[in-house]
Amino acid sequence: MMKKRIQRLAMLCSASFLLLSGCGAKETSENKGRAEKKTYHIGVTQIVEHPSLDAAFKGFKQALKDKGLSVSYDVQIAQGDMNNNQTIANNFVSDGVDLIFANSTPSAQAALNATKDIPIVFTSVTDPIGAQLVQSMEKPGGNVTGTTDTHPDAIPKTVQFIDKYINGNRIGMVYNAGEQNSVAQVDVVKKAIKGTDLQIVPVSVSTSAEVKQAAESLVGKVDCIYIITDNTVVSALESIIQVASDHDIPLFVGELDSVKRGGFAAYGFDYYDIGYQAGEMAVKILKDGKKPADLPVQYPKKLKLLINKKAAKDMGIELNPEWDSIAEYTE
Repeated sequence: MMKKRIQRLAMLCSASFLLLSGCGAKETSENKGRAEKKTYHIGVTQIVEHPSLDAAFKGFKQALKDKGLSVSYDVQIAQGDMNNNQTIANNFVSDGVDLIFANSTPSAQAALNATKDIPIVFTSVTDPIGAQLVQSMEKPGGNVTGTTDTHPDAIPKTVQFIDKYINGNRIGMVYNAGEQNSVAQVDVVKKAIKGTDLQIVPVSVSTSAEVKQAAESLVGKVDCIYIITDNTVVSALESIIQVASDHDIPLFVGELDSVKRGGFAAYGFDYYDIGYQAGEMAVKILKDGKKPADLPVQYPKKLKLLINKKAAKDMGIELNPEWDSIAEYTE
């Protein structure tokens, strides 16, 4: 009898041990699975804060979230200061981030100057080749790729609209000649006006504090104003909107967010979308092991004409029924 009791006790102990071992194995497996989910560290460098760039960053983050990546972001804004811009990039390299998201041309240039090893994905860059970020749009080369904020038809269509519908031929342009992306766009405008009676009246600024005075200097000299996607100027867009409204000067802008802020019209796209596209490229690099050199630079996929009805009224512009078939409206 005693022998049988000992045997039963031994069997119970053995079963308990196996059960506990199984639970332990399961817990260890689950912990291992959780431990294996890598958290990627991304440094975000942005030259200034304004709605378009902010929207691009939102799109970028959403793309990584949709793909299920665990990410920690170190977001740094240079406040328009090129020295700060380079310091931010250098710090990201020292910190050993997994990827740099460069939101603007100056941000991308500083990042590339800081590292040839860490992957860089840019967006809101107007002329990646002219900015010497990539060797070509199809084959970027090096450690950088991304999405451009230049749709090939945006500036030509804007110029065509001005030529057809705006009285007068003098286009005022305020831009920062120190921003390579802005110089490239002004050159495109110059090419687009060839064969028309249009002429450019340019005014260059160095800081956002100079923007209002530059806009005021155009009063009486121009028939409309065209603000391209210049980071310095767009960050102070409200001052130009005020000048345009006070003096009944049609204000064309380079992207849709600036129309929503009070510009009259733009051929543009949502910066959220190109940020999302850039985020998808980052996923391919971080998760799938792709190299930036092998990922072609992407253009915006959509282009539309957006007109602000309230701005039209404020700037003394009569809405043309012909626009109904080619434009969307906001107020």
